[in-house]
Amino acid sequence: MFTYYKRYARTAFDIFLIVFTVYLIMFVFSYVYNIAKPIFVGFVIYLMIEPLARFLHKRGVKKSIATTISTLVFVLIILGITVTVGIIFTLQIHQLAQSLPHYIYFFQEELIAKANYVQMKLNALPPGVVEKIGDYSQIIANKSSSFLSGLLLGLFNFLTSIPTLVMNFVLGLILAYFLSLEIVQWKRLAEEKTPKTFKKAYYFLKENVIKGILTYVKAQLKLISFTFLIIYFGLLFLGIENSFSISLLSAFFDLLPILGVSTVFVPWIIYLFIIGRITPALWLGLLLLVVIVFRQIAEPKITGESLGVSAFTMLSFMVISLSLFGVAGVILSPVLLILIKALYEKGYLKKWIRIPKEEYEEK
Repeated sequence: MFTYYKRYARTAFDIFLIVFTVYLIMFVFSYVYNIAKPIFVGFVIYLMIEPLARFLHKRGVKKSIATTISTLVFVLIILGITVTVGIIFTLQIHQLAQSLPHYIYFFQEELIAKANYVQMKLNALPPGVVEKIGDYSQIIANKSSSFLSGLLLGLFNFLTSIPTLVMNFVLGLILAYFLSLEIVQWKRLAEEKTPKTFKKAYYFLKENVIKGILTYVKAQLKLISFTFLIIYFGLLFLGIENSFSISLLSAFFDLLPILGVSTVFVPWIIYLFIIGRITPALWLGLLLLVVIVFRQIAEPKITGESLGVSAFTMLSFMVISLSLFGVAGVILSPVLLILIKALYEKGYLKKWIRIPKEEYEEK
């Protein structure tokens, strides 16, 4: 055993240094992200408005005017989408909220009727079996209550954070505007003052990571868009009201790690089964199955082609990052995973991690 530890001591130390470096980067990024969110938002907005501003500037338009036009176009597009989607979503959610008391009353009536029927059947069972069923039912009820409480708390926290999100967006928009105006000076400063080692690292990141991240974001947007369209047209085909809001809500949950569209569909299907609407429940189950199968087929293809990283690896890394560093970890985890993949393909990891040569047969 001692010989084994001695043989792999250097390898373990090298791996520890890499893991520690990744952890340190995640920790620093999460700290900086929490205190400088508007700056990150501003940089993202800058990436959106700069192409049009650069295009207009090359056509002879003054940079300040080109940036102003590009910013106004961006704001008008965002406002148009937000207002249109917001009005439709609000109206359908309001309609659903008005119908909710009727659904709850009908659900309670059906649940009481089925509970009475089950109680009659349970009276014929031995007392021990009834007690075990009661214990299991209590456990299921507690788990369901905890899940719903957490879901509602998360939704409440999101709603209460909307003013902060709006403020961050406005500050980010202002920062993006000034960054677009001053980008030439910032590039010149970076070119003159940045050491060669950091320049080399930046070009490596630009070539191997940044392009991969943009491709990854496009791939995720494709998947979410397809999911939204499948659910929307499926609900329209089934004649279900508020199809747009339900599809939008499903796409939102599909965006979040772990949750997915099942968060919306599974409780809905269970509710329909309880109230005796078997046919709609089966159709919704079929629609959910179609979405799941589509994700299983399309996600490895789209994401895999864009990153070359398996969906399991990406999701596992995102889950761990979310647990350790919150939202900042989820944002940075694809960057680091793509970086590690690029370092492996370029041969850097083989140079940095010393592995005993006698452990592998020479080919």
